[in-house]
Amino acid sequence: MILPLNEPADGPVTCSAKGCRAPAVWVLAWNNPKLHTPERRKTWLACEEHREHLSQFLGVRGFLKDVVALADWQEAEEAGP
Repeated sequence: MILPLNEPADGPVTCSAKGCRAPAVWVLAWNNPKLHTPERRKTWLACEEHREHLSQFLGVRGFLKDVVALADWQEAEEAGP
């Protein structure tokens, strides 16, 4: 299940890392198996600098499902199911 990104109307999407305002270039798709159904995907956005850190944070917990370039994710959203 691909969920739409919550893009602000006034500008580009930004990295989800605390305090970072850099443009996002990656989508980290994840879910918490204790809370979400297996097909559910939540998303964090990452800039180049924070991609690895955020991926490790989610990966250690067993939450990370996929890392996709933002442009590819948006293309898949536009294509629909």
